[in-house]
Amino acid sequence: MKNSNIIILILLLLVANESLGQKVVRYDLHVRDTIVNFSGKEKRAIAVNGQIPMPTLTFTEGDTAKIHVYNHLKESTSLHWHGLYLPNKEDGVPFLTQMPIEPGAEFVYKFPIIQSGTHWYHSHSGLQEQIGMYGSMILKKRSDDPTFRKGIDDIPQIPVILSEWTDYKPENVHRMLHNASDWFAIKKGTTQSYAEAIHAGHFKTKLTNEWKRMLAMDVSDIYYDKFLINGANESQLSQFKAGDKVRLRISNGGASSYFWLTYAGGKITVVANDGNDVEQVEVDRLIIGVSETYDVVVTIPAENVSYEFLATAEDRTKSASLYIGGGIKQLIAPLPKLKYFEGMKMMNDMMNVDGTMNDMGMNMSLQKMDMNTVMYPEISGEGPMMMHGKSGGMKMDMKSGGMKMDKMDHSAHAMDSPDIETLNYSMLKAPQITTLPKDAPVRELHFELTGNMNRYLWSMDNKVLSETDKILIKKGENVRIVLHNNSMMRHPMHLHGHDFRVLNGQGEYAPLKNVLDIMPMETDTIEFNANADGDWFFHCHILYHMMAGMNRVFSYENSAPNPYLPSKAAAYKKLQSESNQLHFMAENNFATNGNDGQAMLQNARWSFGTEWRLGYHDDHGYESETHIGRYIGRNQWFMPFIGFDARYRKLGNEVENNLFGQTSTKDKRIQLSLGFSYTLPLLITAQAEVYHDGNVRFQLMREDIPVSKRVRGAFMVNTDKEFMAGLKYIVGKNIGITTHYDSDMGLGFGVNVNY
Repeated sequence: MKNSNIIILILLLLVANESLGQKVVRYDLHVRDTIVNFSGKEKRAIAVNGQIPMPTLTFTEGDTAKIHVYNHLKESTSLHWHGLYLPNKEDGVPFLTQMPIEPGAEFVYKFPIIQSGTHWYHSHSGLQEQIGMYGSMILKKRSDDPTFRKGIDDIPQIPVILSEWTDYKPENVHRMLHNASDWFAIKKGTTQSYAEAIHAGHFKTKLTNEWKRMLAMDVSDIYYDKFLINGANESQLSQFKAGDKVRLRISNGGASSYFWLTYAGGKITVVANDGNDVEQVEVDRLIIGVSETYDVVVTIPAENVSYEFLATAEDRTKSASLYIGGGIKQLIAPLPKLKYFEGMKMMNDMMNVDGTMNDMGMNMSLQKMDMNTVMYPEISGEGPMMMHGKSGGMKMDMKSGGMKMDKMDHSAHAMDSPDIETLNYSMLKAPQITTLPKDAPVRELHFELTGNMNRYLWSMDNKVLSETDKILIKKGENVRIVLHNNSMMRHPMHLHGHDFRVLNGQGEYAPLKNVLDIMPMETDTIEFNANADGDWFFHCHILYHMMAGMNRVFSYENSAPNPYLPSKAAAYKKLQSESNQLHFMAENNFATNGNDGQAMLQNARWSFGTEWRLGYHDDHGYESETHIGRYIGRNQWFMPFIGFDARYRKLGNEVENNLFGQTSTKDKRIQLSLGFSYTLPLLITAQAEVYHDGNVRFQLMREDIPVSKRVRGAFMVNTDKEFMAGLKYIVGKNIGITTHYDSDMGLGFGVNVNY
């Protein structure tokens, strides 16, 4: 009797499941190495089921997702379901919610679909997202959903995923960023050297910038060879005709790129953000942050015309196009180049010489005041108009083999004006009330987003993940987070497993998001109800910022054990170490008067460096200095160190006096030392050192003075009466031509090789 009751109960559950329309939707995803050619060069990438981007996964609210992942790589991998509510163990963060999927292994993710909207998925292992592991994820509303909107949810819908491609290995990109390489700026034409500053009438601006110990103004960190829409630089949706409305479900799957979105067919109607509906708002353009999603509706105004939907990288170096409609291509003008020296001047005005920010901009929030506006010619009126050419003009496009027609409908007038309507967060309003439980206790947390562009260190409250514990929260409480961006870069902050309210002045109808793009100097407030379990990642979604330390973990107290993590504490230590890895750099100058170079290992705090000089004759000898130091302070301008100094020159018993009157010899000198280095205004490194024999040395040095776009100057002078001056012409990423004069080895010419 007991067994028959159990059987009846199982049958009832099966019938109930079927009657509710729930079904298991299975996908099999095979992760393999592949070769791609986006730029004319064959490069390694990672494909899933043989394609980049990964397959679009489609579910309906109420389904159960069952996703089998087969790892055919020679390295571990993972998949994270960005923006989804799901059990913590299915979230796909290696060493936090699961162990990595090892080579040759299969892993099954299974979770209920309890929401709708535009989402995406990507690898959360290392830098794999940069080389192909990203794809769209569309969660459809049920037909009986009371939030179903006619004219929005029932029109043609196209998944669109934006991304970028670099021919460089992402690990090399990350290392170059940490080593402050100029190569990306040279490739983008954004070096802002003294020669360029003089030509632009901004010598004082450049001098002030370096006096305040800042590097050149930048908008994005990396030069990319191509930008992609759905895996191609250009694609076509020719099935649409005049009068059609199309809903583009757009995800920014880029590792580090923001995109401006503009449309040649007129206004863009925003209807959803981060998978959540918003009240319709019409704009001329919007910027989509890294990892954000926007649903927009566009209209085809005329027959036999293909309207360009343009995604332009924030640095405006390149773009990607989606043509909607069939026929003659109608273009929208490319966004004009940024005015970097105007941006540098603005940054100078905000920064104090001690590295702190002044009061300017402290009340900014919600993208309402874009400081970069001073760099936009289309806003200042100092550049070409937003739209392409003259009204009604036509020209032949030899590349595409067809004719392209310039803008000629009514929307041209709106966008030619400096008064361009640009989306910001204060314009987003939820269609339903989103308030949190009123009787729940409130936990308020404050985070300052901090960074050091000179060393490419990104942190929260001046600490990277390896220096912090998990942040404990309790189930049922309302968590309010106040974020202040005290860096000069944007940061798209993403919370796993939750949507949060953005307190944007819309009261009870504050929009729900899972990514907050917080601009430089902004302060924004978000809040969510702690209604889950387990450990959830909170991080900047610029991949290289996250891997440099800008992340935290929210941990629910008294969480249930995670069956995928046999040793939770050991796994967490591995996660912490991932974002504080040592980065290696080395260079050597092969010159006619000798050989000199340096090598360095650094992470967020520690520096292990050695430099050498080797003459070709005994009277030149050799010398080597090794320092082990730790960066101290908010700006990391100060580094105390211990040192080891070894020198030899065949000078007999010749004795030299330093500027302090102390005697020393360079004949078989081996010394231990204590000292410190400090970054002075104009980015000059001051170094003071006392050796174990009591001698003292003080030195001033700089090696990267931007003379012109490709020429870098260097000098060194110290109290041992040594000095050096040199120039380097940057030929390529890893090679330069040099000339320098050294007080010990004389004048030389050579080739500089760096890594």
